[in-house]
Amino acid sequence: MAQQVQQHIHCSVNNCHYWANGNMCHANEILVTSDRMSDTLPDRIDAPMAAQIAPTPVETCMESCCKTFVAKNSPEINVDGVRKQ
Repeated sequence: MAQQVQQHIHCSVNNCHYWANGNMCHANEILVTSDRMSDTLPDRIDAPMAAQIAPTPVETCMESCCKTFVAKNSPEINVDGVRKQ
């Protein structure tokens, strides 16, 4: 039987719908992509569609972003198909 490894995503953006105490991300999945790609994708394109997105290499962490951000109390919470755990 394979052992399941629990991973944690840490995030300090506390106005995000998925943020939890201790700077934890409680999204069931996230999409991290290049800033350039994120600027071209509509909000509904997120982690559930990651396999359909071309790889987006960057040179530094400053060129990447978490596409899964949704502001707390936003009417867009369910647009991307990501769920809060």
